[in-house]
Amino acid sequence: MNPVDLRLYGIIDPERTGGRDPVALVRQAVAGGATLIQYRDKHAEGHRLVELARALKAALEGTGVPLLINDRVDVASAAEADGVHLGQEDMHPADARALLGPRAIIGLTIKTPEQADAIQGTPVDYSCIGGVFATVSKNNPPPPIGLDGLARIAVRARLSSPAPLGAIAGIDASNAEAVIAAGVDGIAVISALFAAPDPRGEAQRLRQIVDWTLASRRDRT
Repeated sequence: MNPVDLRLYGIIDPERTGGRDPVALVRQAVAGGATLIQYRDKHAEGHRLVELARALKAALEGTGVPLLINDRVDVASAAEADGVHLGQEDMHPADARALLGPRAIIGLTIKTPEQADAIQGTPVDYSCIGGVFATVSKNNPPPPIGLDGLARIAVRARLSSPAPLGAIAGIDASNAEAVIAAGVDGIAVISALFAAPDPRGEAQRLRQIVDWTLASRRDRT
């Protein structure tokens, strides 16, 4: 299993940047404390995906922050990204691992307790539980699971795998503390970070909340 720091997982989607340069926004987020970046674009064609993925990878050079590609194992391979994030309807993690190799980071979205059970024995380096709250970042999303649902799925996932857990959907500075307190290791954010007027400052604020809450949780155990 590859080590993954999920504390502040920034997901850059060109449709959610207000027309600003995704590469510049990612640089700002990482300067503020983002620990992992995912490039997600549901509408661009293959050559555009690879082109921007390569630009993002170059921007992250020397920072130690990995770049993952949403869904597209072929784009991750072509752009020499650090890995891929998969949904339940995407390629199976075992097939992605076979194509990308042992050093690639492979993440998986889980949305139900049953999906949490199913990660046992799969070659994933982390799982991300969604969607916690209502979000505008997906078309026709299912009803949010809320904090109680997040906590229940997190318990099941911990029993299935030692891989770290993140949470996604509708998370921002107003609820990040409660999300971490529910039992995950980090938050995945899209609009809260990359639609913010100051992504660097917002990343700093979110990291402070996450780090403080994780430290408080450790102190109680």
